Amino acid sequence: MTSLGTQVLATQALATQVESYSVVIAIGGVPVRVNTTDASFLEMLQNRYAGFVSDEGITEFDLDVDLTAPSGMERDAPVRVIQSAGRWLLERGDFRAEWDPAMRRGSIRQSANPYSIDAVLRIVHTLVLAESGGFLVHSASAIRNGKAFLFAGVSGAGKTTISRLAPADATLLTDEISYVRKQGDGYVAYGTPFNGEFAKLGENVSAPVAVLYLLAQGPENRIDPVGEADAGRELLGNILFFAEDPEFVHRAFQAACDFVHRVPVRRLTFVPGVRVWELIG
Repeated sequence: MTSLGTQVLATQALATQVESYSVVIAIGGVPVRVNTTDASFLEMLQNRYAGFVSDEGITEFDLDVDLTAPSGMERDAPVRVIQSAGRWLLERGDFRAEWDPAMRRGSIRQSANPYSIDAVLRIVHTLVLAESGGFLVHSASAIRNGKAFLFAGVSGAGKTTISRLAPADATLLTDEISYVRKQGDGYVAYGTPFNGEFAKLGENVSAPVAVLYLLAQGPENRIDPVGEADAGRELLGNILFFAEDPEFVHRAFQAACDFVHRVPVRRLTFVPGVRVWELIG
């Protein structure tokens, strides 16, 4: 027979249960379940990653979000990603996070904003991609005639410009950060929601990578060959890697070398104008 005290405790436990919400965000063909107890934050995620929200039941990993701003952090503190006891610790001025690759699970403490979760997703995806020779890279990318083209360069090189100039028969994957996965003897580029100045989400589609163009603005439109060593060096300079870990840095270096050995790399010098796309595809 249940005592009155036990009944009261059970009632209190039910009353303090917090409802949990989740959304699956699939980027690069990798579905991630983000869990939260805040319905408005869930709605923000659904709007922020529209086009990348998936109905898949099976996910690659989970991220639990605690909407409590981390204390003791300088607001402008840079990103730090370090490995400790088999886990990755991620932090910046606006978040603290932990990622356990063995459990395929992570947790984040942040305020209710889209920028922190966006940064954590980018970092975790770089860690996951590094395991299989893929990477995130500062480049615009688009699909044309069934092939993907990457346009890499530092800020101001023309990634946003080349994206805005894309013709109607080109599908924009991103104007800022491309998602590249190794597949067989080649590579596949995927659309991402990580947009730049163009402020337009990429399409959630993919295609085999045909060419990597290193962007440069100049007095004429032309394409020049790039030696493999120079291509690898410039690609590595544009690959996103955050981890303060020698093994991870080595993997990024190897990924860049393997990519330029298998994929043509060209220097694309262009005058801002739609005619530059006559050279592409």
